[in-house]
Amino acid sequence: MPDAKPPESPSLDPDQDKSTLAPLRRPVFRMLWTTWLMANVCMWMNDVAAAWLMTSLTTKPIWVALVQTAATLPVFLLGLPSGALADILDRRRYFLMTQIWIAGVAMLLCAAIVPDLVTPPLLLALVFFNGIGLAMRWPVFSAIVPELVPRAQLPAALALNGVSMNASRIIGPLVAGALIASVGSEWVFVLNAVLSLASAVIIWRWKREHVPNPLGREKLWSAMRVGVQFVSQSARLRAVFLQVFLFFFHSTACVSMLPLLAQGLEEGGAGTFTLLLATMGMGAILAALALPRLRQRLSRDHLVLGGTALQSAGMLVMAMTSHLYFAVPAMFVFGVAWISTANSLSVSAQFSLPDWVRARGMSIYQMAIMGGSAMGAALWGQLATVTDVHLAVGVASVTGLLLAALAQRHNRDRGIEEDMTPSRVIQRPVAEAPPSSGHLMVHIEYLIDPARSNDFRALMQESRRSRLRQGALAWELLHDITEPGRFVEQVIDESWTDHLRRFDRVTGADVALRERKLAFHIAEAPPRVTRYVLESTVSE
Repeated sequence: MPDAKPPESPSLDPDQDKSTLAPLRRPVFRMLWTTWLMANVCMWMNDVAAAWLMTSLTTKPIWVALVQTAATLPVFLLGLPSGALADILDRRRYFLMTQIWIAGVAMLLCAAIVPDLVTPPLLLALVFFNGIGLAMRWPVFSAIVPELVPRAQLPAALALNGVSMNASRIIGPLVAGALIASVGSEWVFVLNAVLSLASAVIIWRWKREHVPNPLGREKLWSAMRVGVQFVSQSARLRAVFLQVFLFFFHSTACVSMLPLLAQGLEEGGAGTFTLLLATMGMGAILAALALPRLRQRLSRDHLVLGGTALQSAGMLVMAMTSHLYFAVPAMFVFGVAWISTANSLSVSAQFSLPDWVRARGMSIYQMAIMGGSAMGAALWGQLATVTDVHLAVGVASVTGLLLAALAQRHNRDRGIEEDMTPSRVIQRPVAEAPPSSGHLMVHIEYLIDPARSNDFRALMQESRRSRLRQGALAWELLHDITEPGRFVEQVIDESWTDHLRRFDRVTGADVALRERKLAFHIAEAPPRVTRYVLESTVSE
């Protein structure tokens, strides 16, 4: 009798593979990840060339630091409208246009350098225009990534985006340094334009089907309002955005003044600056590869606080040393801290956002990053101008750790993660004659046990946050003074169409909340829903 074959082990579901490289096995993700890598290489080439060019135009630390401010401030100013457009428009075409914009700005920079017309203010202005492209590009790519991979692989996909960013941190400065040393800064911007156009071609070849919303496009101003409301009504997102703002506000002290720190080292120069950037990128890449195992052992809070502590340690060494053999490991540690903290916070933000508002939410996340970086660069640059570069970096390292610890203690993540998957359980209402104008007021009547009024009121505060996150203009809870058990939930929407949009935005968490509210209702019939149009009155 032949030996029995051992039972075959069940094959691993590819969608549940959480390894770091799993998303790269998906062709579309691999294609767009390559595009993102090229875009980031362009960004770093541009930033390095601009920062080094500024040091040849002026020796004042404030001008050098303002290069970082000019590069990041557009994201702070334009991030929200860019995110709203990315949620409203065809994301593929919008992503394509961002690359064409960046290519055009790169050619303008080249045209200004060749005839020797560049001055510090003009350089800052052109860097600012390049930052507009970054402001347009980042939210749409952040919203696209969750479309390309299953939820289980999203942390790995975001870590690979970090690898892309930090690989470009190595490749970009190396290429930029070589071109600056051999043929001049203008060729850095020429290559930037060529790579940006190549990225545009790759995006153009992506066959993504855009499905228009049957309710039509949201108005830009309304879409921006809803995006802000969603974030403001989410305690988890507010905590994440505060932490990421503080992290980048302090880390930018080291990044924005790295050219000056490199010059302050023994035999420091352009090569030293490039080496420090490359070392930082290498640390971030190695940390990204180790993140899946770190996430299994450490909570998000521990990763964020530990990353902040490592960052502060690396910055403190950079503030105190004048030797390259201390600066190199310090920047390696800084890179490890950067990706560990940024990835942990990015994953928390992505998991707290449904797809319909993802670009807007991630644009506000990026605004927190860039706003912190821009304001930090200006503050630490000014401090370095009136005191000393090393003192400014040292102060930033200490205050960064202290404020991060206070923020985490105040906004401790309790591990509560809401179900943001779309749900069609609650159907849209149908009206024989839908109103064409005017705000819509909705009344939902509940009959509850008066003895449970306080518990019901507390639950209805959650309902308030839910309605406002979906886009409602206003919310009130009315209590009948003649019938203690009768409560009316009042919701006001901007229009009938916006009222219907809220039904498309219902998530699993909203359905669970609805069931908890219905559990309080003691009448046999379901809560009565009445809808009114708010018509303006005209005095005679």
